[in-house]
Amino acid sequence: MAAPEVMDLTKVGRDPTFSDRLGGDGKLVHRCIQCGTCTASCPASAAMDISPRQMWRMVQLGLVDEVLESTTMWLCSLCYQCQVRCPRGIPLTETITYLKQTAMKEGLVSSRQSGAFYRAFADVMRRYGRNREMEFMVRYFMKGNPLTAFKFVRMGTVMMMRGKVHLELPVDREGRSLEKLFRRVAELEAEA
Repeated sequence: MAAPEVMDLTKVGRDPTFSDRLGGDGKLVHRCIQCGTCTASCPASAAMDISPRQMWRMVQLGLVDEVLESTTMWLCSLCYQCQVRCPRGIPLTETITYLKQTAMKEGLVSSRQSGAFYRAFADVMRRYGRNREMEFMVRYFMKGNPLTAFKFVRMGTVMMMRGKVHLELPVDREGRSLEKLFRRVAELEAEA
């Protein structure tokens, strides 16, 4: 078994105020006791470059670049499992959303696909108030690398045959769009 990686904290850039600047109740990350419940609860943790537990410790230590450049937050599906199970009541899911927004504002998106995925999902949710799989996938592949869509043709065909993805025309019904809500949130964020 390989020795765990050791980071010399005297030789990396740190921002000790980083966790204090997290949006909403994100500063509650200081409560984290490193129990690992977030990692154990996360269905995507096996694919992450650093575990959620490690990411929260890095946030506490002010390792801004290491956190914002990792793929961990981009693989979060916002399922709320970590937040629901956190014994300290830390709003982990909302804090991950803040980290994503910060990384995008600072141009520190770990991969082109991660940013494309996040923007495509937000665009579809803003427009319809729920995910429309077909439009989401088209937007995602167009914002990223359209040629990667060919890798998913077989899987997409199987999902359609099993009724998991529907070919539906996007119809924007009165009251379904979240555009007004997104605009109001942007106004409130500008005031803060």
